[in-house]
This record gives sequence, structure tokens and C-alpha cells, in this order.
Amino acid sequence: MCSHYQGIQGRERFERHFGMALPEDTGQADVWPGYRALFIRNTPPGAAPGAGRLQALTGLFGLVPQWSTDLRMTRSTYNARSETAMEKPSFRDAWRRGQHCIIPAEALFEPDWRSGRAVAARIGSADGAPLGVAGLWSCWQVQEQEIFSFTMLTVNADHHPVMREMHKPGDEKRMVVVVPPPLYEHWLHLPERASLGFLQSQTGAALAQLA
Repeated sequence: MCSHYQGIQGRERFERHFGMALPEDTGQADVWPGYRALFIRNTPPGAAPGAGRLQALTGLFGLVPQWSTDLRMTRSTYNARSETAMEKPSFRDAWRRGQHCIIPAEALFEPDWRSGRAVAARIGSADGAPLGVAGLWSCWQVQEQEIFSFTMLTVNADHHPVMREMHKPGDEKRMVVVVPPPLYEHWLHLPERASLGFLQSQTGAALAQLA
């Protein structure tokens, strides 16, 4: 599970890798649950001409469903198990509506217990390129205000050479799903019936421990 990550550093780096303009509000670079950060989704119907197929928005890290009464849910909804997201009240509407997103990140941080205690390990791509993490997004409306939010989707990590070493011994090994750049749009346009199979097919082989 991932509760801490580093956002993309630099406008030019983001726009070069993801091929779209950044919003004025880029969120926070060091991201924890409830913090504002970037996510990428399909451009909705009715957008202004020339808007492009995809758009980058700023939202809260931790998905807030439409039925929520406040934003405190972000403390527990920053990750969603891909195997049960379609059933859990917090995530099922976004899952069933195909509200997929890509979450840009420079690196993820996970607790490495191989020394016998938790040591924060920085996890990034082997080639140093930005990461695109598979997620779900939602829009919470209160009065006339719209607040976007998102969650990272996770899969079992028992067989991943790096991620199986993370987290406390005895805990289930989980990892977020890192989508290869050529498959960004594929994930964003994928229908609900194919979502779980896609996530389980991505083993995160592009991840390598950097520091």
C-alpha cells in the first residue's frame, strides 16, 4: 500500500513525459493522504475545442465518494484493492463508471522491513522516468463547489522481487499498479469489465529500488 509519494518535479518534465499542459494549481510535491496533487483523466464531453483527449487536474489524494458528508475519508481511501473496488461503497461508483485516472509520480515510498525495523525506501523507475500509477477519480460536490479526489489501485505483490520485501513481516504484500506510458490511454478508456484483468496483468516490472 502506498500512503506517501513524490509528485513530478518541474513543469517541463511533466509536459514532456505526459504530453499535456499542467494546470495552474499543481498541488504539493511531497504527497500524503488528504494533500492536493495531480491526476490525469479523459477529457469530458463538452470540453472547449482544442482541449485534447486527456486533461491534468488537481485533486485530493484519497477518494471522496459523492455520498460522503466531509473530506476526512481521504485518510483511509488513498489506496483501493483492485479485487474488491467494485464492491466497496467508497470505490464502487467510480469503478462501475470507469472513472480511471493516471497519477503522476517521481517516486513512491514504502516501509522496508528487511533490517528488522521500518526504513522508508524510495521506489522509482529503473530508467529514472516519471511513473504513471493506475487509479480511480471522483468529484465531490458541496453547494456549487466541485472537489476532485483520487485513489491508487493495488494488486498482490507476493511475486514481485522488490515489493514483496516491503511492509511488516506477516502483513499482506501489496503494490500499486504502474502503467507503461504506451498504455496510459488504454487504461483511461478501458471499460469496467476489462479493468481488473488489466490491473492484474501489470506486475510492476518497471519498478526498481533507487535509494
